[in-house]
Amino acid sequence: MKILIQLSRLYRTVKKLRFEQIYFRFIYELKRAPRLKCASVVPQVENWSWQGLQIMPASMNGPYTLRFLNVECAISTSKDWNSPLHEKLWLYNLHYFDDLNAENSADRYQWHFDLVRRWINENSPMHGNGWEPYTLSLRIVNWVKWYQRSGLSDSTIVSSIELQAQALSKQLEYHILGNHLFANGKALVFVGCFLSGDIGEKYRSVGLKILEREVPEQFLEDGGHFELSPMYHCTLLWDMLDLLNLAKLTDDPCFGPYSEKWQSVVERGLQWLDAMTHPDGQISFFNDSAFGIAPEPKWIVTYAEELGLRVPRSDSPIQILLATGYSKVVQRDHTLIFDHGAVGPDYLPAHAHADTLSLEWSVGIDRVFVNSGTSLYGVSAERHRQRQTASHNTVVVDDEDSSEVWGGFRVARRAYAQLEKQTEENGRVALVASHDGYRRLKGKVIHRRALDVFERGLVVSDSLSGKFSKAEAHYHLHPAIRVIETNESRLLLETPSGQRLQLESGVPFRLEGSTWHPRFGESVQSQKLIIPFQSSSSISIKVELLN
Repeated sequence: MKILIQLSRLYRTVKKLRFEQIYFRFIYELKRAPRLKCASVVPQVENWSWQGLQIMPASMNGPYTLRFLNVECAISTSKDWNSPLHEKLWLYNLHYFDDLNAENSADRYQWHFDLVRRWINENSPMHGNGWEPYTLSLRIVNWVKWYQRSGLSDSTIVSSIELQAQALSKQLEYHILGNHLFANGKALVFVGCFLSGDIGEKYRSVGLKILEREVPEQFLEDGGHFELSPMYHCTLLWDMLDLLNLAKLTDDPCFGPYSEKWQSVVERGLQWLDAMTHPDGQISFFNDSAFGIAPEPKWIVTYAEELGLRVPRSDSPIQILLATGYSKVVQRDHTLIFDHGAVGPDYLPAHAHADTLSLEWSVGIDRVFVNSGTSLYGVSAERHRQRQTASHNTVVVDDEDSSEVWGGFRVARRAYAQLEKQTEENGRVALVASHDGYRRLKGKVIHRRALDVFERGLVVSDSLSGKFSKAEAHYHLHPAIRVIETNESRLLLETPSGQRLQLESGVPFRLEGSTWHPRFGESVQSQKLIIPFQSSSSISIKVELLN
């Protein structure tokens, strides 16, 4: 029976994939590692200098000592590049070489040069994590930026970059698509602008062809990236700015058909980012999101302004992002962000959480209700827990998830949501949305959530149609929120800024311990409020600002 359940779940996952994903996965599994051909003559390098913001924190703390995901390690031997003692994601970060373009990178130039040379000597072609297509993509861009900014003339490094580009071009990630294929295309455009002559033209042409297809596919009409993660949106938006910067610095006519279109995409993307950012200036946590992985919104805006782009901002009390399925409501003293969209594109829900109809809420610059965040990838029980519905500010029915998240990056049956109502009158905003994720259960349950957002607070009302044995609404408090008083249906809370909040529920609730995950490798103790539906099919909470 267990095998049948697993096979059924696998079928419901795979049937949503595109044919090319299945085809290329099959091809890559069967074929041998591509053979690479070292050029008989070292390619010439184009004469341009990279100029770009260096804003990410340094990860090198010594000549061969690096820190990622709150874990520091020295690369002492050649085996350390692929050591089984480290998580796969840590090793990937090691091979990205992000520190080459991090804050104050010039101060670590000799460390960088020595590490690059070691990588070339100790990582045989097509062996280990460093030769996988995504790590190749990020490292190629980092090496090209660093090489052109530093004014190097080193045939060994140039030959290695060409060999890495060759390896990447033979294993493009059409089996994954999404941000991975986009990164492949960006890397090939960078290396194509780096290498002179026919060889550069070859890589540039392939990269531009990928981007010509993927930019309109991945950036939706409201400006959001289609994987519906604010963190990945920041990453892809930075990639787009890098490409516009590359076009400007190289003055290459190949960008002629693209630059104007890309500028429009970036400007819409900036508006979407503004809507998904809290008053503290940081992203909201929907789907896979955490601080410290992608550039912060303020740096993305700065980069855009330096490139002369328009940075649109909205002063409306309500922003509806229909294509991606989010809404933002801004009152004078508090801000709400609401998820009423899909979990992601049907063929690529890899970074989805079962968070449909969840919300995040800030009072002033202090976050009050927060989704779980993301502290790790992989297939562990903790990774699964962080993706589950109970780790988000929404409703769990019969201990099931609104979407069947599994396997670290998989989703079988998934919730589809719709925004049913939106009104704004005299500064008071009402939103109503529903989802069908629980219709797969025996009771055919539909979850509907109504939000009433007014000047000094909000009311959240949840209703369930259909039959169920048990249902609970979960509200996760930011770790810095202090619980002052509590009884069975009332809470008195205080924010770090001293704002007091009164939360009332029509039914008794309970407080439980939970965790918040603001960064990879971090788990912070917190509390969550759990409100049972009991015998009723509807519940509500009211939260008001007191002072």
